[in-house]
Amino acid sequence: MLKSLYIQNYALIETLDIDFSQGFSVITGETGAGKSIILGAIGLLLGQRADSKSAKDSSKKCTIEASFHLQAYHLEGFFEENDLDYDGNDCIIRREIMPNGKSRAFINDTPATVGQLKELGEMLIDIHSQHQNLLLNKEDFQLGVIDTIANDKEEIAVYATLFNTYKEKERQLKKARAEALQANDEEEYLRFQLQQLDEADLKEGDQEELEQEAELLNHAEEIKQSLFHAECLLEGEDGGIISQLKEATQQTAGIARVYPEAEDMAGRLESCVIEVKDIYHDICSHGEKVEFNPTRLEWINDRLNTIYSLQQKHKTDSVTQLIELREDIRRKLDQITNADEYIRELVKACQQAQEAVKAQGDILTRLRKTAAVAIEEQMKERLIPLCIPNVQFKVEITPKESPDESGYDKVNFLFSANKNARLQPISEVASGGEIARVMLSLKAMLSGAVKLPTIIFDEIDTGVSGSIAEKMAHIMREMGAHDRQVISITHLPQIAALGSHHYKVYKEDDDTGTTSHIIQLSAEERVSEIAHMLSGSTLTDAAINNAKELLSQAQ
Repeated sequence: MLKSLYIQNYALIETLDIDFSQGFSVITGETGAGKSIILGAIGLLLGQRADSKSAKDSSKKCTIEASFHLQAYHLEGFFEENDLDYDGNDCIIRREIMPNGKSRAFINDTPATVGQLKELGEMLIDIHSQHQNLLLNKEDFQLGVIDTIANDKEEIAVYATLFNTYKEKERQLKKARAEALQANDEEEYLRFQLQQLDEADLKEGDQEELEQEAELLNHAEEIKQSLFHAECLLEGEDGGIISQLKEATQQTAGIARVYPEAEDMAGRLESCVIEVKDIYHDICSHGEKVEFNPTRLEWINDRLNTIYSLQQKHKTDSVTQLIELREDIRRKLDQITNADEYIRELVKACQQAQEAVKAQGDILTRLRKTAAVAIEEQMKERLIPLCIPNVQFKVEITPKESPDESGYDKVNFLFSANKNARLQPISEVASGGEIARVMLSLKAMLSGAVKLPTIIFDEIDTGVSGSIAEKMAHIMREMGAHDRQVISITHLPQIAALGSHHYKVYKEDDDTGTTSHIIQLSAEERVSEIAHMLSGSTLTDAAINNAKELLSQAQ
């Protein structure tokens, strides 16, 4: 239930701070006084799009804040799921719009997203504006009414899961068939590609090893000559480094007896002799191994050309990528070979999924048809007292051409206000006043099925007057009972008189501009306001007496 509303720097409102009460309240005021502005501000709290242009003073922040009493509405789950503090006696929602157009939202002083505002707002307030009467043209609205009365939320969730599973299986089947058709066209070329790659007999590291061996063979003579020259330098016929090192070792060893420091030198030289001799043997060994082999070089070049050609053809940079491509082609060919079996399995899965959807859809249809009978009876009971004595109201449920996430059912509200007249879609035959009464009756019926804290009617009385308006007011007053709050914005004195609480919106002009205000009227002020609604700007004694009579009857 909406306890209070605070608005600062929004549209024509400089500062507004008003408390609301449980039950049936009415808001009146001249056209253009600012009633729609207040609704717009509440809409921002419910997650509607923010715009910096809506600020009264564009250089200042715009703030809208409302306090709600939630104790009787079992909303703890929402706060727990969204990690928000819960206070059933005082839930505060705030929206701030900065001069730069950015906005911030808070739920109980915790930053919140617009999505969270929308989700919570749908559980707190239903604003019924005049344009919502057009919803009677919409099939999804009519289906929503049926589902609310049928209380089939869980069944719809099960159906939606089954339907999405079926559509996914259907998508997989369609994709598999398309891929199989394309693959069949490509099969011959894929097999040719695989044959080339298989014949290449590619292995990890092939390319690097072959390139290294080709480099060696191309420089074999140069390598061999260099190794032979090094061999001669180390141990040639005319004496090499090894012989000279041996002699240096002997010379230093010979003086070690008289010159002790030479012993260490001799030892180190001996180590050099051993190391250089070892190097010499390695050089001799490698020199014998290195041979120029034109046949082997030709084979290596042919093999590398095959690899380079495959890389260029398949736009790859390595043998690893070619191997991956080869295995991918092999998998594709395996899929082509096994495609028929895979498609048969998918067809079977699709059929099973479709049967599950149909079975759950039948459950929904039965629940909806049962609810349709209840709706027809309730709507007649509600509309006859609203001066449509010969009303005919029927909920037509027919199969859809193609089922969707909502089920197999197409819903159409059929209506006639005249006896024995042909039933037709309500949007085609109902007058504005009749649509207003139908919508109020629907809302009254739905409010009994959904425990919504606050319902705001914005001139739902359009097109009606007199005793009909009074009866509509009684319906709204009844709706405002049992832990519910109903607020009606109205231009009709018959409705205004029946409100337990009466608020007036008005605007004032001064040197700085025009400002909208809202106040709660006292008993005397209510008499004056309703009298003005009856007689216009000129207040007459008759209008005052009439207003008192209306208020007295309401009490």
